[in-house]
Amino acid sequence: MSAIADEKLIDAITRPGVYDGIPESVYHRDPVPGGSLSSSGARKLLAPSCPALFRHDQQFGQATTPAFDFGRAAHEEILGVGGGIEVVDAPDWKKGDAQKARAAAYAEGKTPLLPKEYKKVQAMAEELKKHPIAGALLQPGTGLPEQSLFWKDPQTGVIRRARLDWLPTPAKGKRLIVGDYKTCRSAAPQKLAKEIHEFGYHCQDDWYRAGCRELGIGDEKTSFVFIFQQKTAPYLVTVVELDHEARRIGAERNRRALEIYARCMETGHWPGFSDDIEVLSLPAYAERQHDEEFI
Repeated sequence: MSAIADEKLIDAITRPGVYDGIPESVYHRDPVPGGSLSSSGARKLLAPSCPALFRHDQQFGQATTPAFDFGRAAHEEILGVGGGIEVVDAPDWKKGDAQKARAAAYAEGKTPLLPKEYKKVQAMAEELKKHPIAGALLQPGTGLPEQSLFWKDPQTGVIRRARLDWLPTPAKGKRLIVGDYKTCRSAAPQKLAKEIHEFGYHCQDDWYRAGCRELGIGDEKTSFVFIFQQKTAPYLVTVVELDHEARRIGAERNRRALEIYARCMETGHWPGFSDDIEVLSLPAYAERQHDEEFI
């Protein structure tokens, strides 16, 4: 069951559970006393990143990007909840007035978009509704958007958190399918496999499944799927469920990240890429280029 997040809970989540109404900004600031770890944070602890970069982002936040703004706006348009979309009447962000309007939108917790970008977002939302699976999974009235999960990892004692895009209302006799919406460059399955690996979505899959499992959401038949939508027309949609091997790798990487986080929290040391002298070779392609040129 979801608990409405009142002001005290927004400031300090002290109990495991599923919380409704926590603003996105509060969730990302981490409302748990002493700190908690999210899936994106866990991925930041591991190569090709490192704990020092994770700690920097934790303390100072991450700079937003146009791609991030577009994805967040698409989420809001499709899920029907968020801080608001501010459409700035300008052809681009080059002029001072447009930049000031964008800064004002950020200050109000809104997502700034250009008119041409917002038209795309609206078109994407319409196309998603037409997909036989994605449209049904995210249909208004069938669940709750943006549900925040908090639970304790039994092995490390670390408080973990996750934010479900959509938590379906259980229906008797039907399998519960939890969907997570992503925008992507290409919705072609062969392209998505590379994107899942590149962005660590297989780690997110295991992380969110763990949260649902620990908090009693659904049962052993509950499924987790990614709803990918292409950011260019015709805004194609592909729904993906990862196989056992992808989940295994994600679970092992998550366990490693939790151990690193627990150790860093205990010692106060957040290492960079290396504390030693690294001996490096040239990339394999450099050797091939050299041999082709000199042989």
